[in-house]
Amino acid sequence: MKRLPTLLACSLLASANVSAAGRGNSTFRYKPSPDDERPVVVDATIGPQGSDFGMRLRFDKLPFGEECKQRCANVTLFLDTDASTQSGLQLTTKGPETGADLAVVIQGVREYKRQDAPPEMMLRVKVRQLGTDASSTDGGELLADLNNIQDPERIQLDGNTVYLLVDATSALLPSARKVRVIYHPPGGKAVQATIAGMLGGSSGRGVQIFKHGSGNWGKAPNADPKKSRTPPAGDNG
Repeated sequence: MKRLPTLLACSLLASANVSAAGRGNSTFRYKPSPDDERPVVVDATIGPQGSDFGMRLRFDKLPFGEECKQRCANVTLFLDTDASTQSGLQLTTKGPETGADLAVVIQGVREYKRQDAPPEMMLRVKVRQLGTDASSTDGGELLADLNNIQDPERIQLDGNTVYLLVDATSALLPSARKVRVIYHPPGGKAVQATIAGMLGGSSGRGVQIFKHGSGNWGKAPNADPKKSRTPPAGDNG
């Protein structure tokens, strides 16, 4: 697995607003159960970075590759971007994910390009926007389908840690001063936290994931900001 280039770093500011089941600058922490077969997020830092949500996600084990084989990461993080249950996902059970406006699905996958070749292993990230007509994660509109091989300006890896930038520029995505973050591990209770929102006055000073050179935060080395791939028109995932 490729390691994160030395010029990439994560800067966690003490001013980040955190109300979570963790300590320090972490947005949340989770202690995995011995029954967890797949890699799970054990420490996450999430916050606005410019027009994106920056994420540093540490897994308890490698999220994809030979080590996890067929039981690699399959994690969904929910962002309630206006901290309101009136917009976004409307679960009939009124669970903690109700009101989520974005679902970020992170999966360790294997893709078979040719029958006579070994599979290509990668980390895949799907971002879906959830409107009030969505009653499940699959009901949302697919905003982005990324992977660490083709989208290094959005995804970087360093061992068990995933660095991710999620575009939040959709005109239909609600904004507010606070964002609710929900992580619901399989078989466990949902972990919730509150972070600063895009209207919180700190979008340019929040979680800063990528660093290239001196003071140039916000993109990976050799990243082309115009390169970011979005689903073709009419593709709903």
